[in-house]
Amino acid sequence: MTLSRRLAARSARLGAWLAGLLALAGCTTTAAVIGALGIATDTSATWSIAKYFHDKWVEGGPVPCYYLNSVERALAPHCLPYQPGLMKAEDLAATYKLPLCPLAMAARDSRLWPALPELIDKGAMPEACARSPLVELAQADPCPDFGAATPQVRESLLWLAQADARAIHHDVVRMLSCPRARAAGFDNVIERWVAQGQMQPGQIGFSPLSALHPDMLASPLAAQLEAAGHRASAALDPYDGKLRPGFEVAFRSGNYAALDWWLTRAPQLVNRVPPQQGDQLPWVPLAKTLGSDWLEPPVQRQAMAEYLLARGASPGTRLPAQPEMTVLRLARQLNSPLLPLLERPPPRARTAGRGGP
Repeated sequence: MTLSRRLAARSARLGAWLAGLLALAGCTTTAAVIGALGIATDTSATWSIAKYFHDKWVEGGPVPCYYLNSVERALAPHCLPYQPGLMKAEDLAATYKLPLCPLAMAARDSRLWPALPELIDKGAMPEACARSPLVELAQADPCPDFGAATPQVRESLLWLAQADARAIHHDVVRMLSCPRARAAGFDNVIERWVAQGQMQPGQIGFSPLSALHPDMLASPLAAQLEAAGHRASAALDPYDGKLRPGFEVAFRSGNYAALDWWLTRAPQLVNRVPPQQGDQLPWVPLAKTLGSDWLEPPVQRQAMAEYLLARGASPGTRLPAQPEMTVLRLARQLNSPLLPLLERPPPRARTAGRGGP
């Protein structure tokens, strides 16, 4: 048999083998298929053929992993699982194809967290990122499962909180005070920032009282922040962040203990909540109970309306976007099931602090 025929026969056999392998790709990952290709082909010629077939298979999809450098490959979800020890420090300077800096890419996606320790060990620094990697994480997932991470990954995330002053941010405080973060002890980061004098009033662009998860308003940390000079009134000012302000989160989730905390300190919120971004209008909590798109599913609209009315909410409050429209008139137009409740004589407003309707 001539050399050309032998090569053709070998290519045909390899093609058939690849076809069978790729037919099983629905049950495996792209990285696993590429790994199998690397094991099964032992010459540059057959490897080139294997890459050709694989490139045709993934045409129009993600860039095949063997074309990526070690850092890009570690941060590509389709190249998982991550293999420690393969990252090259020199590749950190050649990651121009990434949409974000390597630390931000790894931090914002829990699937890529295993790469964080090696990135830091190889010299990646948060200063190279346009924004704090923890801000990227908080805005991608406001309450990640920190407890599911390895000790090395948790240590890396905590290092990012200490090494990057930009991590002191509204959205990061919300994330670090959420239930999963508290279960993993990550709320200690906020306590450390306070103890180190890094969250003084007037020195940060947000209110930590508004940034805290509503469950934390009854905590010693919130009391410590108030003792340091933070006020609920300042917590109503505009801030740099994407996650919702504290009062709105408490309202939407039906956290009556947190609502009591807010209304004790800022009773005007029961009728009118100021906008916290420049392109927004104030909103009326009682009016929001008439619709179905504000309160989270477990929160009963009637229970929330009763709570607000008992604390001084007025059905005669005018809507900011329609000054001629009141909450009561809107309820009549909508034929709301809450209309009988809103038409009752106003109850005597009681002091907040009873923990619910």
